[in-house]
Amino acid sequence: MDDRMMKAVLFDRYGGPDVLYVGRAPRPEPARGEVLVRVRAFSVNGGELAARSGRLRLLTGRRFPQRTGLDFTGEVAALGAGVTRMTVGDRVWGVLGRTSGFGSAAEYVAVPAERIGRVPEGLDLVEAAALPVATTAVTALRDKAGLRRGERLLVRGAAGGVGNAAVQLGRAYGAEVTAIARAANLDFVRGLGAHRAVDRRSARPSDLGRFDVVLDTAGTDLRAFRRLLNPGGRMVTIAFDLDRPVSSLGSIAASGVHGRGRVRFFSGDPTQGHFDDLARHVVEGKLSPAVDRVFPLEETAAAHRALEAGGVRGKYVVSVA
Repeated sequence: MDDRMMKAVLFDRYGGPDVLYVGRAPRPEPARGEVLVRVRAFSVNGGELAARSGRLRLLTGRRFPQRTGLDFTGEVAALGAGVTRMTVGDRVWGVLGRTSGFGSAAEYVAVPAERIGRVPEGLDLVEAAALPVATTAVTALRDKAGLRRGERLLVRGAAGGVGNAAVQLGRAYGAEVTAIARAANLDFVRGLGAHRAVDRRSARPSDLGRFDVVLDTAGTDLRAFRRLLNPGGRMVTIAFDLDRPVSSLGSIAASGVHGRGRVRFFSGDPTQGHFDDLARHVVEGKLSPAVDRVFPLEETAAAHRALEAGGVRGKYVVSVA
């Protein structure tokens, strides 16, 4: 077998999960400042579904085949020139940067050294793949919202990848956590540490009370949830409504001009420091991986299909080994 090639999940056209297949792609070589990682597992994220379906085609273009996969865990296989803080064999996790696009759904990935961190000892690499996206929750609550002990936190999409981490971290930071999730997942989010769990289908925003911080992972009805903020409250969203992008982004922009509380929008772009923080939270027992189901690489399409169906508890993870 040609060791210059590797298995990778590809698609030749935009569409549903069935467009995904495991094919062959050139095995990357680490450039200066990069690390080659042998991928052990990755998780499936909403952004990948949007890209695969073509909803992000203005960004992803029309050149095929295209790749999928955003985060990963694995072992360092080779070092590019100038990399000194890692050694071959180190167990690492990471997220591809905004300029890198997708591509972690493969046997190998080359990534800048500052985009990865070491996985804590004792944490299984497949389970650990549920956690790189938790860096988004750390950034949202600590850096963007400045969540403080004793404040009231509302988490929308509390059973999902970022949401479940936000519930755990909110509790660890000393906040009173209200979690919104599907009815079938209410016990799950309570088990994560939520003080109050609310069925997203039956609860109206106006019935929820007031909050100091709202973390939104849905991107819909932003104005309604912004009205729940106390004076001095902060709302952070990591999503916007892809079905109504102009209205959704307009609501975010308008919040900075008038009304109660500005909506802070950002997309996760973690670096080494974020992964160091992530590892510390795990070691201190503040954060644990929540894996709903593990799929083999050949069933990546099934993992996409499951995430689209909704109801995930934590993360769907794909094992590459």
